[in-house]
Order: sequence, then C-alpha cells, then structure tokens
Amino acid sequence: MGNSTTASGATAAAAAPASASGTSAMATGTPGRARNARQTPKGASSAGSRTSGSGHAERVFLVQTAFAELGGSAHGPGEIAEFTGLDDSVVYRILQSGIYQRIFERVDRGLYRLRTSAAQLAFTALDHRLDGAQTVLRELRMATDGGLAFLYMVAPFSGAQRQCIDMAVGDSDLAELGMTPRDVLSVTRSLRTGASGRTILAYLPEVTQQRVLAEPVPDQAGPGVYRDNDALLDSLAEVRDLGYALGYEECMAGWNSCAAPIMWDGSIMGAVLLLKLKSVMPVAPGSVIEATKEAAAELSRYGAARPTADHV
Repeated sequence: MGNSTTASGATAAAAAPASASGTSAMATGTPGRARNARQTPKGASSAGSRTSGSGHAERVFLVQTAFAELGGSAHGPGEIAEFTGLDDSVVYRILQSGIYQRIFERVDRGLYRLRTSAAQLAFTALDHRLDGAQTVLRELRMATDGGLAFLYMVAPFSGAQRQCIDMAVGDSDLAELGMTPRDVLSVTRSLRTGASGRTILAYLPEVTQQRVLAEPVPDQAGPGVYRDNDALLDSLAEVRDLGYALGYEECMAGWNSCAAPIMWDGSIMGAVLLLKLKSVMPVAPGSVIEATKEAAAELSRYGAARPTADHV
C-alpha cells in the first residue's frame, strides 16, 4: 500500500430543472439579502427522471441532501438555498418544520444541522446490505493466489476516515503484516494513506478532500505514502479515471496493494483492498486488478437500489 497508481470513474452529476425550487424567478427571498441567479441545484434530478412525489417533498429531500453534500457541522438557510437553488424563504420554512419533526436542529442563531436521528435512518438502510461480503472476499483471495482481502467502509461517525469491517486472510496472522493496534488506529484509518484510503477519498466531496489533505501524514505510514498534496490530488484524479488504485508500500514497508471503490446509489461507501508482499507482487498484474474490481462491483450491487413497482 504505497505510492500508487490510482483511479476511478467519476459519477456525472444529474442536471436539475430550472424550476426545481418550485418558485418563480420573481420570488423574493429573505429581506435585505441580495439575490443572484441560482445555479442548477447540485443534487437535483432532471425533469425527465422525475417520477412521483409532490414538489414540496422534492424540496425537502434537496435540503436534507445539502447537509450531506456541503460537509461541515452546520449551515444557514442562505447557504443551503444557494446550493439547492431553492428560495431562502422556502428553505427557512423547511428547516423550521424539520425541527418539529426531529429531522434538523438549530445549533446557533441562523445555523442548523441534521439531528442524530438521521444516523439511525442510515444504519437501518445499511442493515443486511453486506450479508455475503465474506464470500466475496474469500473468492477474491482465491482468485489472487492467496492475496489478503479486506473490506473498508467509510467510518459511520466520520466521513473523513475508513474502517475495516471484514477480511479474508486465511491462516495469516495480521502481526505478520507488521500491523500493530496503533497502526490500525492511525495509518489504516486515514484516507490519505493507502490504496483503499485514496480510493474512498477520490469520490468524496471536495470540502472533505481538503479536510483530509490538511491532516498530517500518519507517523507510521510506509515509505511510499504520498506526502505532497498536489501529487495526492493527481492520484485521486487517476482513481476516478481508472476505477481502481495501486498502492506501493503506502501503509507499511514490504506490502503492495490494489483497491477498487464500492458505490451505492452513486455515493462512495467503501473499498475492497487486495494486499500482497512486495516480493511476490512488485507490480499488480492485470488479473489482480480485474479480480479486485469485480469484487468491488459485486459489493456495489449489494447496495444498489431495487426497482420499484412503477419501474418493473
């Protein structure tokens, strides 16, 4: 897991209708706030893809999505309005209603954030999605002649870290990797370190990427870790172009790796990592890359949205 060649295919943002806010171009906003022409809402869907639900429901979903996309701890109505393309007064009413519905909470005058109840919704949505992951990892291990297979997911309480939730390592002792508990909590948790970390980072919002780039490189990182932020950013572009990352002694000396992203409904959820000794795999062959990508694709299918009755 060292200086690597990375990659991925960026998901194209869906174009939003000019009328996504549900208000006319002459609608007025909060008194005293200069109003500029809104840009296309980043999270809105195209008119052609709209299927059901009232315009009000769509606006509520846009506001909820804005909190996730903007990053940071809290946001004001004006910032959310600018991001979504909705009118300030519409956003304000949605936020006020959401407080009573226990969706949002006010943390300061004019600043709001999602309530922790949103986390419970996320855990409910993820329940059982990864049943069978162990089988996928074991098959990856077999397909790569005994490689060590790991499943990393975005840490549930921090969008800027990763967490290993499953692995297929056979009879190997992780101590053989030179991986101490300290390493697990520092090196392998960082998104700026290792093929799996950079694979996840490549698909996160720019505001989150900048937050990670501001972090120091873990002291225990391997000799191939990216220390220059410009080079790290270039590697993220490669991840998005190629759909995988190759790591050369990034997390620890003597070990190389290959990682591919797990995408659910267009969002990055984690990465599959294949790890082998440098002496055995000085450069990842095409067979290892394809096997890793296929494992990630299979786990991505686990989280894909199922078609509704309207689309069957």
